[in-house]
Amino acid sequence: MIYLDNLTMVYDRHPAVHHVSAAVEEGDLLAIVGPNGAGKSTLLNALAGLAPIEEGNINGLNPSDVAYLPQQSQIDRSFPLTVAELVATGLWQCIGFHKAINQKQRNDCEKAIAAVGLQGFENRMLNSLSGGQMQRVLFARVLLQDRPVILLDEPFNAIDKKTVDDLTKVIYSWHQDRRTVVMVTHDLEYVRQHCPKTMLLARESIDFGNTKKVLTAQNISQAQRMFEAFDLSATCCNRAVI
Repeated sequence: MIYLDNLTMVYDRHPAVHHVSAAVEEGDLLAIVGPNGAGKSTLLNALAGLAPIEEGNINGLNPSDVAYLPQQSQIDRSFPLTVAELVATGLWQCIGFHKAINQKQRNDCEKAIAAVGLQGFENRMLNSLSGGQMQRVLFARVLLQDRPVILLDEPFNAIDKKTVDDLTKVIYSWHQDRRTVVMVTHDLEYVRQHCPKTMLLARESIDFGNTKKVLTAQNISQAQRMFEAFDLSATCCNRAVI
């Protein structure tokens, strides 16, 4: 299990994620939802070990157990890489960035690419791909990493329905394998259909647990009110002096 214990993260000395506590069970398929700017990606980055924690802890999560899929906007598609080369970067924890991959690893790359429906695209350059094709490549990279904890940041933003359906099957396969999947998304209907558990975040956790229980009209309205009431001009948080 992964325990979030009173987790607080700040930006410019104001809370981005504020005193969040939750227990994520092994094998959970969990969605993190909330208004834009409410701390969803910040919390995911903390789980990925990519953002500093101001207060509290994340317990039970080893960084080497995590595969992270960023938003497409964070990927420089002008960099001259092929599909196969980007997918192969999923092996960097095993081989480093400079060591050549062996034949078994090359075969594993090809299997991951085929699993997301891009067989035959291995030598295509990234800048020639559509948004949906690029997202399939990023999923293939996560498949190749083969980690027990998978973090997905807005995996279906501006993606065609066929790609969403195909990649949802990949997510289900992870869930059936008892991997822990945590997904940030703004699509509440997708969450209601596919994610058994949800955290509703408005910098603070409004509710956490069964998706049907969490995504009520009352909770969603409360999250929006809390987010809109946040005052960026308020006095900065002060650290205790010991």
